Amino acid sequence: MKIAFLGPHASFTQLATAQLFPNEELLPYANILDCFHAVENGEVEKAVVPLENSIEGTVSMTLDYLYKTPSITIQGEAVMPIAHHLMIHPENTAEEIEKIYSHPQALAQSFHFLDSHYGSIQRQDFSSTAAAAKHVSENPQKKIAAVANQFAANLYGLEIINRNIHDFEQNHTRFIIISKKHDVYENKALEILDEKSGLLITLPEDHAGGLHQVLSVFAWRKMNLSKIESRTLKTGLGNYFFFMNVVGKWHPVLYENALEELKSIHAEVKFLGNYKEFLLES
Repeated sequence: MKIAFLGPHASFTQLATAQLFPNEELLPYANILDCFHAVENGEVEKAVVPLENSIEGTVSMTLDYLYKTPSITIQGEAVMPIAHHLMIHPENTAEEIEKIYSHPQALAQSFHFLDSHYGSIQRQDFSSTAAAAKHVSENPQKKIAAVANQFAANLYGLEIINRNIHDFEQNHTRFIIISKKHDVYENKALEILDEKSGLLITLPEDHAGGLHQVLSVFAWRKMNLSKIESRTLKTGLGNYFFFMNVVGKWHPVLYENALEELKSIHAEVKFLGNYKEFLLES
């Protein structure tokens, strides 16, 4: 089975995907949109993409593509601790660094450390942490560094000069498994953290109490919403869709009646699936 992941090799997403699918063919894709297209076009059966980081919040691109690709659902979710390290080419030294490369979220997650230890050094956004590490390895003549993980340092032969530079110890990223199939991902080797359902909801119209009307559908049924986040529809100011997570096992009558009530008040609903959340190793 072919599984796409947000690449390149040695990205945090690859580390997560390798734990979720240790015996499958893993294929790196350049960006999140390419991962969605690979699933939608049948190039791969599933893909793993980041959804949320505990420091920087939701990956908005993932939410947007979940909304824009109606055929795709969520089969599973996984949480992985994230550790960032600062690394250089072994031919260079820490004192020579002139620029630091990494993914924008990794730079943001390490902002205070970099600001206090390398405040005068320019920082440059890169497509991923692994791509930044690869760039450093291929350019020993440049006095540059990368913020990436241990796997990237090993793969590209870089020297770690500062370990665990992320500003908060509780730095975790949530990944989702996407597919066109409605199967639920199972893995007895991994610890299950929770069970939840995902919904994308567009309000019937912009009127007073519209969101309250939608939330009431869940409230009176005592359905626990663990997350609700708005994203612009990009059709004009004030037009949004909402991503919601309902925690708990799937109860067919309760949930299906809730979906029917949402539709009865003319809300547009995309049910993303009921799935388990697993804990991964860093």
